[in-house]
Amino acid sequence: QMPNYKRATLQDEEGPEPAGDGSASPDSVEVRSGACSRCSAHPGGQAGLGPALCLSFPQYTRPAPGMPSLPDPSHSTCLTDACVRVASKILEALDTEMDPCQDFYQYSCGGWIKRNPLPNGRSKWSTFNSIWDQNQAIMKHLLENATFNSSSEAERKTQRYYLSCLKEQRIEELGSQPLMELIDKIGGWNITGSWNQTSFMEVLKSVSGTYRATPFFTVYVGADSKSSNSNIIQVGLGTPQVLAAYLDYMVELGTLLGGTPEPTRLQMQQVLDFETQLANITVPQAERRDDEKIYHKMSIAELQLLAPAIDWLDYLSYALAPLELTDTEPVVVYGDTYLQQVSDLINDTDRSILNNYLIWNLVQKTASSLDQRFETAQERLLETLYGTRKSCTPRWQTCISNTDDTLGFALGSLFVKATFDRDSKAIAEEMISEIRAAFEVSLDQLDWMDEKTRQAAKEKADAIYDMIGFPDFILDNKELDDVYDGYEVTEDSFFQNMLNFYNFSAKVMADQLRKPPNRDQWSMTPQTVNAYYLPTKNGIVFPAGILQAPFYARNHPKALNFGGIGVVMGHELTHAFDDQGREYDKEGNLRPWWQNSSLEAFKNRTACMTEQYGRYTVHSEKVNGRQTLGENIADNGGLKAAYNAYKSWLQKNGEEKRLPALELTNHQLFFVGFAQVWCSVRTPESSHEGLVTDPHSPDKYRVIGTLSNSRDFVEHFGCPLGSPMNPGKHCEVCRAQLSVPCAASPPQAGRSKGSQGKWRLGATRLRVSLLPSHPSLASPSTSAGTSGRQRGLWCLQLRVAVAEFI
Repeated sequence: QMPNYKRATLQDEEGPEPAGDGSASPDSVEVRSGACSRCSAHPGGQAGLGPALCLSFPQYTRPAPGMPSLPDPSHSTCLTDACVRVASKILEALDTEMDPCQDFYQYSCGGWIKRNPLPNGRSKWSTFNSIWDQNQAIMKHLLENATFNSSSEAERKTQRYYLSCLKEQRIEELGSQPLMELIDKIGGWNITGSWNQTSFMEVLKSVSGTYRATPFFTVYVGADSKSSNSNIIQVGLGTPQVLAAYLDYMVELGTLLGGTPEPTRLQMQQVLDFETQLANITVPQAERRDDEKIYHKMSIAELQLLAPAIDWLDYLSYALAPLELTDTEPVVVYGDTYLQQVSDLINDTDRSILNNYLIWNLVQKTASSLDQRFETAQERLLETLYGTRKSCTPRWQTCISNTDDTLGFALGSLFVKATFDRDSKAIAEEMISEIRAAFEVSLDQLDWMDEKTRQAAKEKADAIYDMIGFPDFILDNKELDDVYDGYEVTEDSFFQNMLNFYNFSAKVMADQLRKPPNRDQWSMTPQTVNAYYLPTKNGIVFPAGILQAPFYARNHPKALNFGGIGVVMGHELTHAFDDQGREYDKEGNLRPWWQNSSLEAFKNRTACMTEQYGRYTVHSEKVNGRQTLGENIADNGGLKAAYNAYKSWLQKNGEEKRLPALELTNHQLFFVGFAQVWCSVRTPESSHEGLVTDPHSPDKYRVIGTLSNSRDFVEHFGCPLGSPMNPGKHCEVCRAQLSVPCAASPPQAGRSKGSQGKWRLGATRLRVSLLPSHPSLASPSTSAGTSGRQRGLWCLQLRVAVAEFI
């Protein structure tokens, strides 16, 4: 499993929270959780335009006296079914009582937030969750189809795995027995019985090598950051958890497996104390962004000298069997000081505590596959940690997620064949080309970048390899079957299917070491609602799961598509030039290719952004501007690139018709579409966890921070200088120096408050849209990617490190 800091994703990859208690229909326009009706009454009336679709249009309001009227809608307004539907959804999400220049997030998402209380069992609910629920419902329908008769053995395995997960009666009958037998097989656990006191290395090899748990560190095979055309063994940093409510959970699981309460609590407290020591020596998330600093290449023999508490040749030979390794085998270590301190800690710790810690890692990893008692224990933990309300998660949702984690590409084959419009792939490729072109134009306008660095940056942008929708192999039955060949799946034992997968994935990882990296290998399944950039491949990936509304729809205005999926594309492309991605060249190799003068100028500009986001707070807790820098650069650069690409599209194709009832110009619609992608609600506990661990800023500040830096936004919404959305100082990595500050704004008289107390921007919007377009302001930013879930087989070890948008 490759650590997440190696890939940049669009959004954070989901944690262990349950799926929620909602249901979803593939026929619905929107999927929601909870028992309340999807269509609640709204002032202004409703009109049904399809299954499960709620429409609500306020009565058209005339402009205030003295303000020009809007053009005749019959000549400028799109009234197709698609336009009416999307206008309704946008309007429902708006809070028109809020001045957009005061708080554009509340203006864009206030209505959505009111209509979307947190579903039971969820710590966060967002557009991404809604689409994922919809995708899950589609996959449920495919796997439970009574006429399922695939010619692909991999797809048949997928159905068997899913059905084994649904067999709750069988799982309840087995209870804790499967895990207790596994613990005995490994050598026992002091908490539940006798244990082998001389078998530290044997237990470590089994827990980490065979069953893929990650105590102390992670081990995986992947492209060498400094020689990206070859794979290498990599030892990465662990992510120990230190949680106050965690102890009760540990004790509960220990007693469910046969431990007695008081001795179990005492020993689990020792394990928790040990994890606290590990957490205290690990490298902070913000410091992990400097790949050059934490990359250390050495031989196994040198690794042995660095961290002698572990017999590395023995351990790695076991984990990568049947490969034959010697002590001259090269290894990349991320965080050598951490590994050295871990070795010292192991030597200083009682063997019973080490054994308890190792087996606890295995218990954590496998307990979710046991009976309802273990699931209930986890729900209680999540309620405490993330503030979730008790849920009654449908078993099918849990099983779809498990199947996606295990046979994600075979499941993706079914999903793509059932849902994906193949024309979308060509359209997306064209959009990427347009955004890349706009991005490269902006490079020419950066007077702080020297010519040598500029040329290298253009070459890197040209070389970015884009992968859209799905990898081709999933539609070839033979290739797909070959990928999962050797993985045994039975419909009778869910727990055994899971263990078989851990063994199988370990073998797949070992098989990669003597092969060159495969550029077409994906580390995200097609149904995932996310995107990512992988620096060692200089590649960007946009799965089919995100190529749908509200990010993209063929019959939506281009302003929405560029503001949605266009910004996602720009975000991922920008990751190639953020604080982490900039360290890699066009071939995906970690090496210094920036001239010193340009590098210093870049760092000075990003310092502004670090300071800006570091001032934002959630529940009085500050955002970490350093930890979120890469994603903030990508958000800002992605918006610029997408908006400039949209302007170029308008120059070639002319102005689009507007959506009805919104009183928004298409330029304003672009920014509203961008903002509404990030509408979300979250518990305070979950918000705190995100501030500590997530490389992305909170959704609110992904909107406010990015747009308050955008001169294009300020221009089209007429925000006065000094207003929250136009503070005067704009942190822009990708803009040339200006001799005159661009702080002017349209006259305040252009924005008036109508008789109904709603902010009416129509007149200003119409006037601003006629202004001549100014030179592109987009420019390269450096970021390592955006956020999604790691699963599937081609990503088994194959859980490759990438940067995800979400």
